[in-house]
Amino acid sequence: MQLVILGCGSSMGVPRADGDFGNCNPRVKRNYRTRCSALIKTKSKNILIDTSPDLRIQLIKNKINKVDAVLYSHMHADQTHGINDLRVFYLKTKKTLPVFADISTSKYLIKTFGYCFKSTSNEYPPILNLKKIKKKLYFTDLKKKILIETATVKHGMVDSICYIIEKKVAYISDVSEISKKDYHLFKNLKYLILDCLMYKKHPSHLNLDEALHLLKIFKPKKAILTNLHSTIDYNELKKILPKNIIPAFDGLTINF
Repeated sequence: MQLVILGCGSSMGVPRADGDFGNCNPRVKRNYRTRCSALIKTKSKNILIDTSPDLRIQLIKNKINKVDAVLYSHMHADQTHGINDLRVFYLKTKKTLPVFADISTSKYLIKTFGYCFKSTSNEYPPILNLKKIKKKLYFTDLKKKILIETATVKHGMVDSICYIIEKKVAYISDVSEISKKDYHLFKNLKYLILDCLMYKKHPSHLNLDEALHLLKIFKPKKAILTNLHSTIDYNELKKILPKNIIPAFDGLTINF
């Protein structure tokens, strides 16, 4: 199995739409960041986490020509507004694509992108089948069942869902606080992909100090910091991190 970090940038990406790179060196390829999405790849399945506004170019760059399911973390635009790019997969299979979301995210998706879930005309049938998130999700990969566990964390004023794959890899892209009752889910994993927006404190994301504090508690074999703001240069951050922790970059692929 693999997990591909399709995008590791914060809500405006790097560079921003106005061309501003912030503190990031534009000569360093790994400083070019699209908005956060990830892909779980098994032998037979491609399971997408979030549909960032940059989803189309992410799929093209990573040569992903099929998606079998989508897991949403939360309702924010940088996680959902690439949803229309899923249309192509319905057109290829003529089957609605299952998407999983919590109640608040489901309401937002239906309100904002209703045409994806309910037919507006014979010309535009629904392309997605909205499903309620559960504590444990199972996907069939050939003859094997893949377990993806979920946990709800705080992301400022909203809840965000994080995903733990086969008790080996956790993906927590947007978080400001994790309940101690859920700490056991994140301990001693092979990989932990964790939000690290910036150096300064932020109300709805972890900063570097907070991310490193949690990683000391969780003790993953390797950790990857994602959702990186334009104030964080890839090489500068890498210099100050312990050897088992690295900054994310678009296209980073891990095997587990």
